[in-house]
Amino acid sequence: MLPAGEIGEPPVTPCCSENGDQKKNLKEKSDISIAALVENEQVCEGTDNGDLPSCVSAFIEKEVGNDLKSLKKLDKLIEQMTENKMQLEEQAISSEIPKRIHTALKKAEESKQFLNQFLEQETHLFSSINSHLLTAQPWMEDLGAMINQIEEIERHLAYLKWISQIEELSDNIQQYLMTNNVPEAASTLVFMAELDIKLQESSCTHLLGFMRATVKFWHKILKDKLTRQGIYPYFTEILAQLHWPFIAPSQSQTVGISRPASAPEIYSNLETLFCQLLKLQTSDELFTEPKQLPEKYSLPTSPSVILPIQIMLTPLQKRFRYHFRGNRQTNVISKPEWYLAQVLLWIGNHTQFLDEKIQPILDKVGSSVNARLEFSRGLMMLILEKLAADIPCLLYDDNLFCHLVDEVLLFEKELHSVHGYPSTFANCMHILSEETCFQRWLTVERKFALQKMDSMLSSEAAWISQYKDITDVDEMKVPDCAETFMTLLLVITGKYKNLPTASRKLQFLELQKDLVDDFRIRLTQVMKEETRASLGFRYCAILNAVNYISTVLADWADNVFFLQLQQAALEVFAENNTLSKLQLGQLASMESSVFDDMINLLERLKHDMLTRQVDHVFREVKDAAKLYKKERWLSLPSQSEQAVMSLSSSACPLLLTLRDRLLQLEQQLCFSLFKVFWQMLVEKLDIYIYQEIILANHFNEGGAAQLHFDMTRNLFPLFSHYCKRPENYFKHVKEACILLNLNVGSALLLRDVLQSTSGQPPATAALNEVGIYKLAQQDVEILLNLRTNWPNTGK
Repeated sequence: MLPAGEIGEPPVTPCCSENGDQKKNLKEKSDISIAALVENEQVCEGTDNGDLPSCVSAFIEKEVGNDLKSLKKLDKLIEQMTENKMQLEEQAISSEIPKRIHTALKKAEESKQFLNQFLEQETHLFSSINSHLLTAQPWMEDLGAMINQIEEIERHLAYLKWISQIEELSDNIQQYLMTNNVPEAASTLVFMAELDIKLQESSCTHLLGFMRATVKFWHKILKDKLTRQGIYPYFTEILAQLHWPFIAPSQSQTVGISRPASAPEIYSNLETLFCQLLKLQTSDELFTEPKQLPEKYSLPTSPSVILPIQIMLTPLQKRFRYHFRGNRQTNVISKPEWYLAQVLLWIGNHTQFLDEKIQPILDKVGSSVNARLEFSRGLMMLILEKLAADIPCLLYDDNLFCHLVDEVLLFEKELHSVHGYPSTFANCMHILSEETCFQRWLTVERKFALQKMDSMLSSEAAWISQYKDITDVDEMKVPDCAETFMTLLLVITGKYKNLPTASRKLQFLELQKDLVDDFRIRLTQVMKEETRASLGFRYCAILNAVNYISTVLADWADNVFFLQLQQAALEVFAENNTLSKLQLGQLASMESSVFDDMINLLERLKHDMLTRQVDHVFREVKDAAKLYKKERWLSLPSQSEQAVMSLSSSACPLLLTLRDRLLQLEQQLCFSLFKVFWQMLVEKLDIYIYQEIILANHFNEGGAAQLHFDMTRNLFPLFSHYCKRPENYFKHVKEACILLNLNVGSALLLRDVLQSTSGQPPATAALNEVGIYKLAQQDVEILLNLRTNWPNTGK
C-alpha cells in the first residue's frame, strides 16, 4: 500500500530529461491524436447505431477517399493509430490504479471500524463475564462442597454396602451351619473368598482386613466342622476302601477290574466328598502359602495343589519322607535313582485311576485342573526338595555329582515323554540351573569330556573305522575317535536341551564349541607328527576325522534347536553390542550359524592337509616324469612308420606312480575328500605337463602323435573311474595336443587367420572351430611354432 502522502500524485517522470524540441513535437502529436479521435468519434456517431465496421469504413473513406494515390498515407495512418492506441492504454491505466487504491483504502477503513466495534463488544462481554463469575463464585463454592459431600456419602454408602454384603454372607454361612447344610455353607464361603480376591485392588485397608478376617474366621470354623464331622477321615477312609495309594501296579489294575457290589456307593461318596473339599480350595489358598523353594532356583510361579489331591498325596508324601530322609538304609546319597524311580512308579500306578475316576469329577464341576498333572506336580515337589537338600552335599564329588545329573536327566526324559509332564511346570532342570550347581555342572562336563577325548585319542582303535568291513556304511571312513567325539557332543546336547532358559543353553553351546576347538588342536598336533608320512593311513584318518566333524557341524547348524539358539544369541549380542552390524545382520538373515567359527577353522585345516598330500604326490610324479621330459620329441617316428602305437617307455614311471597313489588315497580317503584331492592334483598336473614338457620341447609329426597317444589313451583314462570326461580337467594338455596334431593345411590356415586378425572375433571363431577354448591366442601361436613339420613355402 502507498503512503498517504503519495495517493493521487501523478506518475514520476523518467530519469532522463528531454529537450524543448522533443517536448514540442510530443505536444503536437498529442493534439493531432486527440483531434483525430474526436473526428473519429463524430464519424462513428454519424453512422447507424455506431456500428464498429461502419465506423471504420467511414474513417477510411474520409482519410483516403477515392484517390488511389492517397493509399500511400496508410502506413503513416497505421503508425499514427498505433501510437494513439498506446496513449489511450496508458491513460486508462493511470486512471484505473488510483481508483483501485481508493477502493482498497475505503474497505480497510470499514474493516478497521468493524474491528473497533468488536473490540468494544469484547471488552463489554469480558467485564460482564467477570462480574457474573464474581457473583457466581459463592454459588460455585457452595455447589462444590455439596458435590464433595455427595461423593463422600456415595463412597460411604458403597463401603456400607460391602460391609452389609459381607455380613449377609456371614449370616448365610451361620444359618447353613446351624441347619448342618455344609455344602451350601462351603459354596457361600467360596463366593466370599472370590469377593476377597476382587477387593485386593481397593485401597480401603480396613475393609480388606475385615473381609479377610471374616473369610478366615468362617474358613477355620468350616474346616474344623468338616474335620469334626469326619469329612477328612471319611475321605481318607473312602480312599482306603479303594486301596489307595496304589503301591504296586497290580493294585491299580485291581481297582479297575474288580467292582464289588458297593462300588457305586463308594464312588458316589468319593465324588461328594471331593466336591466339598474342592469348594474350600479358594479360601484355603488365601491362608495357605504353597511350599516354595528359595528364589535362587527360579521356579515358575504356580498355585498350590488342589485340596483333595493334597489329601490323596499325604500317604505317599509320608512314605517318601520315611524312606528318603534321615538315617534310613534307603536314603543313600549315592543312589538318587532309588527315589527317582519310586516317584515314576507312583505316577504310573495312579495314572489310570486319576484319569478314569478323578478327572470326570473335575470336569463335572467345570474345573480346568488336570488330575494326573496335579498329582505329578505334588510328587515333583518332593523330588525338588530332595535335590535341593542333596546337591550341596555332593557338589564337589565329581563322580557322585555326575551320576546324580545323569539320573536326573533320565528321570526328566521319562517324566516328559511317558507321563506328559509339561516343561513349563517346575522340574529338576530348575534345580540344576541354580548358579552354583550349574557352574559345577559345566566344570564337571568339561572335565569328563576332556578325559574322554584323551582316552579316545590314545586308544589303539582310535584311527580305525568301526564300519571298515561294511562298504555301504563306511562311505565317510570315519575313524573311531571322531565318531566317539561327535557322539559325546550329541550326548551333551541332549543333556542341556531342556534347560529352562536360553542363557544356560548358550553357556553349554560355548562349552561344545570349546571342546570342538580343543579336539581340532589335538588333531593338528597328531597331524604334525605324521607330516612326513602325509599319505600314510593315520594322516588320512585325521583328514577324514576333520572332514566328518565339519560336515556334522554344518548339518547341526540347520537343526531347529540350534537355529533357536542362534536367535537367542543374536538377542544377547544385540543387547551387549559385542558384534558388528554386519555380523548381526548375517546372524539375523541366517547366512551364518552358531558353528561357523569352528567350521571355518576345520575347513582351513582340511584344505592345508589336502594341499600337503597333493604336493607330496605331485613331487613324486615330477620325479617320475624326469625321463619323460627328456624324450626326443623331434626325432620320433611318425604314426605311419609304426605298426601299432604304444605308450612311451619313459612315461611308465609317471603313470605307475600316479596310478598307485590314486588307488592308495581312494581307499584311505572318504569319497568327498578324494574327489577334491584328485581334482587339485589334476589341476597342477595339467599345468606341469603343459609348461614343463610341451612348451619346453619341439615336436615333429611322430612326437606330436606320441604325445597325443600318451595323454589321451593312457593319462586321461587313469581318471575315468572318477568322472565321465577326464579330458575336460586337462584343458591345457588336451588343446595343446589338438594344435600339435592338426594336419598341415589346417595348421597353416589357422596360423594365417591368427596373424591377419589378431585379437579379432574371427580368430576366436577359428580357434573354437578346431576345439580350442581355454588357450589364449598368443599361446596358440607359440604352440604352432613348436611344430617342426611345416612345409617349405619359400617365405
